[in-house]
Amino acid sequence: MKLILTHEVNGLGAPGDVVEVKDGYGRNYLLPRGFAIRWTRGGQKQIDSIRRARAARDIRSLDDAKQVAGQLGALSVTLRQRAGEGGRLFGSVTAADVAEAVKASGGPEVDKRRIQIRNPIKAVGDHKVEIRLHPEVSATISLEVVGA
Repeated sequence: MKLILTHEVNGLGAPGDVVEVKDGYGRNYLLPRGFAIRWTRGGQKQIDSIRRARAARDIRSLDDAKQVAGQLGALSVTLRQRAGEGGRLFGSVTAADVAEAVKASGGPEVDKRRIQIRNPIKAVGDHKVEIRLHPEVSATISLEVVGA
């Protein structure tokens, strides 16, 4: 099955890429979740608009990504969340929460889709969060979650 990706899919491609996948994967996972649309000959216009939007949103170059990674590495990020007894959070910390905390700490604006939280953050304390800035550059920030 030939599809046009509308979102970044790990191990498959970036928005605007035309990919060939197995029928079941496309039909049961990518299409229902809106990660891809069916490829058509007229789809080239859609590919161009997706690529233009991605180019405007993405960090321009490898040098820019390294510069942003340096800024993020020197940043101290604190996030206040509601917590119960024993430091357990009500819910968990999301990528959107981390993006807001980075911006509030005086850091650069980071797209929440680029933030990877390996293990769910469900307790107060210090945690490490990875941010993919460029295919070749990622930054790890130290996130301190405090109870409110």
